[in-house]
Amino acid sequence: MDYRERIVVDAEVRFGKPIVRGTRITVGDVLSYLASGMSEDEILVDFPQLCREDLRACLAFAAERERRLASIPGS
Repeated sequence: MDYRERIVVDAEVRFGKPIVRGTRITVGDVLSYLASGMSEDEILVDFPQLCREDLRACLAFAAERERRLASIPGS
């Protein structure tokens, strides 16, 4: 999945945090919901503007960010 089709950063929205395109929902929000135990179905019911591909894009974005951070020498 290419998360860049669904995840954007706009300095004018949510202080420049990565968000799901067309919403004000941040990647961090979605990750927090998943980490707290919410299922994908529960999130989609609570946030009907999201689709399953948006949730997967948030996970892909976080995985890519982690890979980049883990590859920084000395970190």
